[in-house]
Amino acid sequence: MNILILGSGGREHTFAWKIKQSPLCEALYVAPGNSGTAAIAENVAIGVTDFQAIKKLVLDKKIDMVVVGPEDPLVQGIHDFFLKDNDLKSVLVIGPEKAAAELEGSKEFAKEFMIRHNIPTAAYQSFNASNVEAGCQFLETLKPPYVLKADGLAAGKGVLILNDLNQAKAELKSMLVDAKFGEASTKVVIEEFLDGIELSCFVLTDGKNYKILPTAKDYKRIGEGDTGLNTGGMGAVSPVPFATPEFLNKIEELVVKPTISGLQKDNLPYKGFVFIGLIKVGNEPKVIEYNVRMGDPETEVVLPRLKNDLVEVFQAISNQTLDTINIEIDERAATTVMLVSGGYPESYEKGKEITGLNKLVDVLPFHAGAIVKEGKIITSGGRVMAITSYGNTYSEALKKSYQNIDKLHFDTMYYRKDIGFDL
Repeated sequence: MNILILGSGGREHTFAWKIKQSPLCEALYVAPGNSGTAAIAENVAIGVTDFQAIKKLVLDKKIDMVVVGPEDPLVQGIHDFFLKDNDLKSVLVIGPEKAAAELEGSKEFAKEFMIRHNIPTAAYQSFNASNVEAGCQFLETLKPPYVLKADGLAAGKGVLILNDLNQAKAELKSMLVDAKFGEASTKVVIEEFLDGIELSCFVLTDGKNYKILPTAKDYKRIGEGDTGLNTGGMGAVSPVPFATPEFLNKIEELVVKPTISGLQKDNLPYKGFVFIGLIKVGNEPKVIEYNVRMGDPETEVVLPRLKNDLVEVFQAISNQTLDTINIEIDERAATTVMLVSGGYPESYEKGKEITGLNKLVDVLPFHAGAIVKEGKIITSGGRVMAITSYGNTYSEALKKSYQNIDKLHFDTMYYRKDIGFDL
């Protein structure tokens, strides 16, 4: 098969690394890709939401399968675009159709879905610019901290957690009236704060059947001890030590099953990954949010633990025969640590040469914001590279990642030295 992966991050490099191992993969393309994908596939300089350019590439290269990495093209309806086009409708697309992608495209849509299908989640209300004062009054009924979520896509940065009531009111006005997050915050969901420890559950579904992948825990804050600004993710571990068999069973019964049956009841066509952001409150799982694709950097620890041929799994998703696949998981732990540009997630410089990659031993370096220029690998984004390792325990795996990071360098390189600190 000729396969195209859409995206340019560490997640997409991990997909490319895994798909490349399949004997079913003949030619592999990544659009737009990065320096890591360039070494194992053919990068094509096309934006992930340029559907016409993607169509031309698919036809020119006789692509049989498209794996959609990021959320934007899914929320904008790339799967529907393929299904409605006679030239494209036979191409297998991994990712939900537009109606189902609203689970990530709109926080309000997701909350209504959870309430409708009795999926445990935080109490909430949503507001827009016309009822901002009602939003302020609702904040007064809650106990701190206050959780404000931009309804639309805000590149993982549209969630604010604030301890001060007046600051929460000011931020609500900033989001709704001053469009702090642009279009994404024309509506804001305010919800009760849930106190617990977070984890991510990943599910594959063909629209009828489902398979649960390994759990992971990622670390969103830029600073050690989970302080400072939210980022796209600074590292991850899998499996999650506190997710006991009993707790995993609760997740399946209370969250996964009603989610998959809810998609069917609501006629939301779904073939791909369901990423369920969870929080363990006491010993009960509650859903924080849905994403309609794999997480980043969780992909960098979940896919390395999957023993199956990923292309075979994707074919089963497309044919709705996922029930015939036996998911095999590597018993070892996997951890990843993200190297970022100094200043990220605020303003940062690009174009810094990355050295030391040839010295790495027994790790998987997944490139993210990095490109090849004049034969050198240079930084091109905030999150530059994820260093993934295996170990018998997550502590052993982390030690290996950190030992290898010592061999790498680029100007202003930063990373968290405490991934897994809370476990």
